[in-house]
Amino acid sequence: QVQLVESGGGLVQAGGSLRLSCAASGRTFSAYAMAWFRQAPGKEREFVAAIRGRSGTTFYADSVKGRFTISRDNANNTVYLQMNALKPEDTAIYVCAARPAGITTVVNGYDYWGQGTQVTVSS
Repeated sequence: QVQLVESGGGLVQAGGSLRLSCAASGRTFSAYAMAWFRQAPGKEREFVAAIRGRSGTTFYADSVKGRFTISRDNANNTVYLQMNALKPEDTAIYVCAARPAGITTVVNGYDYWGQGTQVTVSS
């Protein structure tokens, strides 16, 4: 069982930056692929970024490529999402997810989910 707790959300102006954190429980964190998804009001949950467990290989949605960076600290069971050049359309609840296998962009492919943290970007 893995428990995930996100933090770092908030209100920021367009063009600004935020760094989200996701702290995970469990002793095999390095074996899990981790991902960030987001869900805006009235929209479906969508993939943002993912990172493999040991290799650290990353994958991004086209909408955030070049602006967002996902990283992980396996010693501290934490995954991060650095978000730069934020746009109003990035406003959403950002949710951390984990799966004991490789990367997937499919929502249903993840076994564990956090509660989410709100990110609001004003224009």
